[in-house]
Order: sequence, then structure tokens, then C-alpha cells
Amino acid sequence: MGTRAGEIETRPADLERDAELIRAVDRSFETDVIYEVQSDGGGFRLVERAVHPPVVRTLPLKEPFEDHGWESAWLALEGGRAVGVVATRYEAWNRRVVIWHLYVSGEYRRRGVGGRLLATALAAAREAGARTAWLETSNLNVPAVRAYERLGFVLCGLDTTLYDGTPAEGEVALFFSRRL
Repeated sequence: MGTRAGEIETRPADLERDAELIRAVDRSFETDVIYEVQSDGGGFRLVERAVHPPVVRTLPLKEPFEDHGWESAWLALEGGRAVGVVATRYEAWNRRVVIWHLYVSGEYRRRGVGGRLLATALAAAREAGARTAWLETSNLNVPAVRAYERLGFVLCGLDTTLYDGTPAEGEVALFFSRRL
């Protein structure tokens, strides 16, 4: 059963039935500011740095969905059109829910869609026993970092080598968590 907020419906996603809707959600971002990761030998800090031209990226969505790493997903729909998606996996060993994907199409950002999707996913995670939510993003995705911070997440770590040997080589993985 879904919920409605304004004209946007939020409901669980069925990976087979809703595959095309999930793929249709805009996963791009553009930013003229990135986080430069500086190390002083005893720690790291993030320093905002302006970039020109702006960074424009479309984030991948692992295919096929059968081997995706996430087990639950919810869609935000307007008139049958997917405008957002969140995908999670509950890890019982440490009672943590991992947010694999949280995407909202460009024209729907900063309208509460991501917050509604996340609230739905986190409520289900709490019911399953989760105590913490965790996610990862790149130091280039400043719009996502700012959104995650508004949604109550805090930086809890980073990895300077996670993306080595991938199309994102040179970027730094930033990890965020939120107590439930």
C-alpha cells in the first residue's frame, strides 16, 4: 500500500514490474563546487573548491536488478511517472540499513520527495530492527552531500581508494550515517 503527499504517491517497488520506472528516474547531478579531500597526516578534512566547467554526471544503477545488492525499494510517482526511488538493504549482523540508491528527478528536487522516500525506507528499516542508516557518495556529488546533511546524516568516514580502477577513479568515497 502506498501513501500520498500532494500529487506524489510513494509505494513499494516491484523489481520486475517496475524495472523501467526505476531506470527512468533522473540520476544526474551538476555542481560548480566539489569537496577536495585534504590530509594532514593525522586526519582528513573536506574543503569546498569551485570548479569550472561544472561537474556533470549521471550515476550508474547496477544491472541486472537480480544481482544489485539491495533488497527493498520504493518509488515516488506523479501521474504514473517515476520521479524518485530509494533502494535499501538491511544488514542484520550490525542492525544497519544501507541506502544503495536515493535519486529524485531534477525538477522534483528540494520539494520533499527525497525526504518522503527516505522516511518510508527508514520506517521499514526500524521495523526490521535497524538502529543505523548508512550510505556512500563521492566527493564530487556536493548536491547529494548537502541533501543528506539536511536529512540528518553526518559524515562518518571516507575511502581514498574505493573507486580505483573504476570510471570514478580519482574521486573519494564519503560515508554518512544516521542513528534511527
